Amino acid sequence: MIVTDLPCCPSLKEYREIVGVEQFSAVEELAERLRGIRLQEINSTRHGGGVAEILMSYVPFLNALGLDTMWSVMEAEPAFFDVTKTLHNFLQGQGGFSPEMIETYWEAQRQNEGLIEEDCDAVTIHDPQPLGQIEFLPGRELARKRLIWRCHVQLETVPTGAVGSIGNILRRLVEKYHASIFSSFQYLPLWRVPSFIIPPFIDPLSEKNRDIPATEIDATLEKYGIDQEKPIVSQISRYDIFKDPVGVIQSFRRVRRKMPCQLVLVGGRACDDPECYIVLREVREAAEDDPDIHILDLPPDSHREINALQRASDVIVQKSVKEGFGLTVTEALWKGRPVVGGNVGGIPLQVRDGWNGYLVSTIPETADRILYFLRHPELAEEMGRRGREFVREYYLLPRGVQDHLTAIDQLVNGRITARESVICYHPQVVTTRMATGSAQHY
Repeated sequence: MIVTDLPCCPSLKEYREIVGVEQFSAVEELAERLRGIRLQEINSTRHGGGVAEILMSYVPFLNALGLDTMWSVMEAEPAFFDVTKTLHNFLQGQGGFSPEMIETYWEAQRQNEGLIEEDCDAVTIHDPQPLGQIEFLPGRELARKRLIWRCHVQLETVPTGAVGSIGNILRRLVEKYHASIFSSFQYLPLWRVPSFIIPPFIDPLSEKNRDIPATEIDATLEKYGIDQEKPIVSQISRYDIFKDPVGVIQSFRRVRRKMPCQLVLVGGRACDDPECYIVLREVREAAEDDPDIHILDLPPDSHREINALQRASDVIVQKSVKEGFGLTVTEALWKGRPVVGGNVGGIPLQVRDGWNGYLVSTIPETADRILYFLRHPELAEEMGRRGREFVREYYLLPRGVQDHLTAIDQLVNGRITARESVICYHPQVVTTRMATGSAQHY
């Protein structure tokens, strides 16, 4: 399915004013160099989840730059998304995968044959759901196009396993691509495919991230019965076991013993995440109808309400135990909110512990850091200012477009030859990698 109801891109002049002339000029130069090629983005859901939100801004932005770009979404039965959620968990180190699941996966791939458009020159396929589409591309098309697999999950070590196992299948598929993109060095599997390290990004002019009036924030709090006089701690993220919402409730209760406050848990749904209903039920059971715990299950297009709730929060938590990157952290930092985030995945790329937020690993640590922010509002405000400028420099849409177009330029113009090269242009990722020594090869 081709997505046709895309929003109009805000004025490019507005983006230039936000990120500065130098960075935006680099984006325009890349777009001019690539003018004339046709791009395609493929993922598994139109609404809900970080990938859909990225593409909602990324595709119109590229088109506004003069690059012919289309967005396609695969169509499948609910059983397929049950399987791919299991696959998602498997890639993050939990659970297994059966032969029956593999057959369900391939049946959906067969049903979507032809999803890759014949007249596109560079195709980016996001995450494992549409990964198998490369098998249905004729050899002449594979030779003519440039195909990129973009992995957004916190990829743990994936064993090769026996022939026919899911680990073996994944590796075989990914190695057919001309390149792959990962959010962090630590996710790199030792597979024979050129790899780019490119973090995700947010759109500062989207409905979720643009400035909104205080009256709208107040109205949103009133709508959901949230006390404007009591400090607000929030976690705004999908209802997913890896986001540990139950652990957030336990942390909050420790904080409330020492200081009055309230917790707002906000989640949305995506058609490719059937487990969200199970986790939401567990969260409601853990809350035990506590009047200080507000559990909101919002539609995927509730962007302005999420914006308002983030801006109203005194502290924003993202207590993930696995995390591909954590765009909810990026959103919070951009709004000048202090963040307490799990010390996992891509969160340490964004949160410098003690400078623009705190990194935590346990429930007691989480509670202590939340309480510290609530008791020291001036420090929280200062860290929030640092976080906003940090995101402005490293994690906004123009910066992400610059990295992606640079990768496409290298692929289209034949500048990549090594089968095991790892390429990173993003200065913050390189700095973090050098500081931690986390990469196995570079």
